[in-house]
Amino acid sequence: MATFALALDNALEDRLLLDLIEHGHTVVARSSTADELVVVLGRTVPDVVLVLAERPTLTAALLAACDERGVRLIALIGSDPGRRHAAALGLYEVLDAEAGWPAIEAMINAEVPAPDRGVETPAGAFPSPCTVLAVWGPAGAPGRTTLAINIAAEIAATGHTVALVDADTYSGSVAATLGMLDEAPGFAAACRLAGADALTQSELERIAQRYTSSHGAFWVLTGIGRASRWPELSTERITRTLSALRQWVEYVVIDTGFSLESDEELSSDLFAPRRNAATLTALGAADHVVACGLGDPVGMARFLRSWVDLADVLTTRRLTVVMNRVRSSAVGLDPKGQILHTLRRFGGIDGIVLIPDDQRAVDGAVLSGRPLQDSAPKSPVRASIRRLVTTEILAAPTPVRPKRWPLRAAKTQRAFS
Repeated sequence: MATFALALDNALEDRLLLDLIEHGHTVVARSSTADELVVVLGRTVPDVVLVLAERPTLTAALLAACDERGVRLIALIGSDPGRRHAAALGLYEVLDAEAGWPAIEAMINAEVPAPDRGVETPAGAFPSPCTVLAVWGPAGAPGRTTLAINIAAEIAATGHTVALVDADTYSGSVAATLGMLDEAPGFAAACRLAGADALTQSELERIAQRYTSSHGAFWVLTGIGRASRWPELSTERITRTLSALRQWVEYVVIDTGFSLESDEELSSDLFAPRRNAATLTALGAADHVVACGLGDPVGMARFLRSWVDLADVLTTRRLTVVMNRVRSSAVGLDPKGQILHTLRRFGGIDGIVLIPDDQRAVDGAVLSGRPLQDSAPKSPVRASIRRLVTTEILAAPTPVRPKRWPLRAAKTQRAFS
């Protein structure tokens, strides 16, 4: 039998109390607001929190409190605004308020995680195989987050299921860029559950937020709001989380951090948490890596200096190089030719994808909290990213790393030092 905490309207509570008692359950708290329930969770931990999906009884703070304590939160939908409110918070464990007790009981029983099983996935329920795509770039804001968000949006627009993950332990900004709540970081919550062998499909759908669009929707696991929380993202937890995500969606797009430095070289404690574990683990596990840099002299120098380090981390041969904000004002006449020549000469890099500069469109997308396909569908940046997705990411895998590039990259270190 389970213990319940409630935050329902009077009519709904009166109806469900009889069912709860009849089926042998215990009610430990009856509250009128979500804030009261948060206080209750500070002194007792029920098995289930059952609330009405309205603003007074369902809040981000309550969702975060339930995440922290491993409490299942189920919302009963009594109106369309309530349904939208639950979706905006990223809560998808919902039932119609008119649902009978058997439906509620079935949801509760289905949510109990089985130890040592990872994601509970019925055979054939999810597409296989899944492609994990990591977006990386050096220091200097080369456009990792913008690229990751718009890649995820364009893949979703083709009908594939997609999860966008913010794994940047220095300055995660996916939530802010998409105008989402990040009080309860989704990726950190997923890692904690994975560490306890409790990351099920229903848990993923609960802690992930959902970006919806007429073009196509995708899931978002937001990043840590404070950089000091990076120890929550350990190598083991991230590895387990990525394994679970592979069983959930067709494409996982990861926005990584910039640093490729191996923390083991900086610490005498081999078992201590690693600040760069999230980035290094994501890149090592990726099936396809998109490496991006800025299309100006400083951006290319930074990119080429990190090129050798990137080679040491990757295990895949699917690598796409992208240069952002290509413009003549930064590199002179024929900017495309200048960039292609520079990267080929100093890095042995061919097959580069060039994205033109359209800062006004990118700024507008951030201001509206939407990908370019929704905020500026005719932008040349959007067209270039869409072409990247259709020709490089969704196309059949082909080896793209030139055999000669490690040697060239070594020369680059001397040329740009």
